[in-house]
Amino acid sequence: MIAASAPLAAMIGVLPLSFALGGGAATPVMYVVAGVILLCFAVGYATMSRHVTSSGALYAYIRAGLGRRPAVAAALIALLSYNALAVMLVGAFGYFTRLILQIGFDFTAPWAVYAGIAIAVVGVLGYRNIDISAKVLGLLMAAELLILLVFDLCVVGNKGVQAFPLASLDVSTLSQGAIGLGLMFAFSSFLGFEATAVYGEETRDPQRTVPVATYTAVAVVAVFYGLTSWISVGAIGPNRVRSAAEQELGNLFFTMAEQYAGKTVSDVMTLFFLTSLLASLLAAHNSVNRYMFALGRERILPSRFGSPHPKQGSPARASLVQTVINIVVVGGFAVAGLDPYLTLSVSMSALGTLGAVLLQAAAAAAVLGFFRNRPDRHWWKTGVAPLLALLGLATAVVLIVANYAELTGVHSVVINSLPWLFPVVAVVGWLYALWLRRERPEVYAGIGRSVPRRPPEPADITDGTPRFPSAASASEPTRPE
Repeated sequence: MIAASAPLAAMIGVLPLSFALGGGAATPVMYVVAGVILLCFAVGYATMSRHVTSSGALYAYIRAGLGRRPAVAAALIALLSYNALAVMLVGAFGYFTRLILQIGFDFTAPWAVYAGIAIAVVGVLGYRNIDISAKVLGLLMAAELLILLVFDLCVVGNKGVQAFPLASLDVSTLSQGAIGLGLMFAFSSFLGFEATAVYGEETRDPQRTVPVATYTAVAVVAVFYGLTSWISVGAIGPNRVRSAAEQELGNLFFTMAEQYAGKTVSDVMTLFFLTSLLASLLAAHNSVNRYMFALGRERILPSRFGSPHPKQGSPARASLVQTVINIVVVGGFAVAGLDPYLTLSVSMSALGTLGAVLLQAAAAAAVLGFFRNRPDRHWWKTGVAPLLALLGLATAVVLIVANYAELTGVHSVVINSLPWLFPVVAVVGWLYALWLRRERPEVYAGIGRSVPRRPPEPADITDGTPRFPSAASASEPTRPE
């Protein structure tokens, strides 16, 4: 799920903002701090995956560790957050595609046309099975990492040891607000790694696959982001980072690439930047439709969403719903004539980032709750590591809320009030769970069911890809409420 974090999109789209508004020359430290916190989270997350396997992932983990009512609240927050991130990526793809084609080829078309193409492509891939989506994501991710590696090597070859300025390790001159914004941008760059557990039901050995994929995703992203941002500071110069980023913003990375690696590398980077956005959109799409599948299978949402495609074995109906949501929301912004970047992408990015970090904090607390009285608890894996992650993620939530207006970069009261959606949605989810307990006890009893960890039967496999288990094959989590 490294592709879900979109390495190239994060460097081109997020890094300049962190340089200009956040940590400045000390941005590499922000990535390291965020990486350490998320590695602690990954320890408990991966340990939990050995006991709970579900397409609901964080939702199922929260059910197992904190109970049914917090789980339903978390499920609704997850749907809101990942839908916001998907819409943001659609808007960003439309905006940057129009910009790049206009500058490079003098071809102009409305941004909504390119956004519609992205929605159609991702809709088709999401409708099909995970095998196709994984291949697409893997190829795009490899291309992204390769072009970034070429850029890094060219800068190091030109600057030598000056590509690693010691000034990047000094955070003493940063204000609290700059540190807060720097950490926010760093956490937003990691979004998507937690999707590894979403695919647990579709892997042959989730006990091994999910932990390995989670550790790999966090470690690679942390090292690569930290190293590339450090080299970027060296390429610009520590004293010029903020001013250059404020002036160039989205063009900053392309300018550096052309200066140190040549126009060909810059042009290739431009192409891979668009595919990076598309890959991240596909990953967000897959996460949302698998959450919807799990909730439909448990009849928290309409049960039709929990029925796998008879041939593809994929959550096809949930995927179609996600496609419709993208069309409606993005289409509404386009008809209203609103800016796809400053209004659509910025507002949805901030909302999705806050929701994702909030869910990760709740999942860290769930790990502590799940293993609290179990004989197989471990002082580090199920104790200290998730506790450190909880403290770090909770701090990140506070920083994001406190600096939300700076994160969005707009002065709209409506947009900057969007964080209030989360407590509202959480209360709605909690009350809905209480209603289910009273009116539909059989549904309430099945909230957050874990799919038994077993090798797929021949009937469960189509073209080598495991199908989604049905509701009848799900079981209760080990820890009761």
